[in-house]
Amino acid sequence: MTQKAHTAAGWSREQMAARAAQDIPDGSYVNLGIGIPELVAQFVPEGRVFIYHTENGLLGMGPPPPPGSEDPELINAGKKPVTTVPGASFFHHADSFTMIRGGHIDVCVLGAMQVSASGDLANWSTGAPDAIPAVGGAMDLVAGVDSIFVITKHVAKTGEPKIVESCTYPLTGRGVVSRIYTDLAVIDVTPRGLRLLELAPGMSLEEVRRKTGAPLQTTS
Repeated sequence: MTQKAHTAAGWSREQMAARAAQDIPDGSYVNLGIGIPELVAQFVPEGRVFIYHTENGLLGMGPPPPPGSEDPELINAGKKPVTTVPGASFFHHADSFTMIRGGHIDVCVLGAMQVSASGDLANWSTGAPDAIPAVGGAMDLVAGVDSIFVITKHVAKTGEPKIVESCTYPLTGRGVVSRIYTDLAVIDVTPRGLRLLELAPGMSLEEVRRKTGAPLQTTS
């Protein structure tokens, strides 16, 4: 799929997803979270094969179907219509989580409300009284998958940084995130803190640092 044109500074949602897809190794078993991570399925790099898993019981998930050809019984964990690829298989919900907890998924791409400098992830609740009552499958995913990628806007709608020194929202997992993809940059989580890997088009290091709530090292 061709990326949509984007002239403003920074990456669009589609470009963030495409950039994350570039870092997924060929042959990986991949789980995609709800939201921007779902778009990754549309951007498999040429020459690579990803086997997409969804926790509601499908291995071999394909991209969204063309409008008008959706099957209401063929959906992902976010209840979005999907397709299947040749060789796809369906299985019980419990078997799906056995795959996750057993370490059989290579990469998981999730959204986030906050990511800390040490890789803590908060992606399910702000802690408000009317918040979502449960973390869902994300806690199993961060515990059972080795490589956790996060795709998120760099700042919240309020302008507050989503990449912070320490999370203030309820945690999904501690020290689980390995790489962060935002509309402004690609950032690695290392034992020594956050390290900038790449700036989005039109972005300066100074601006990214100003919008990041934790120290940001450079690769140089």
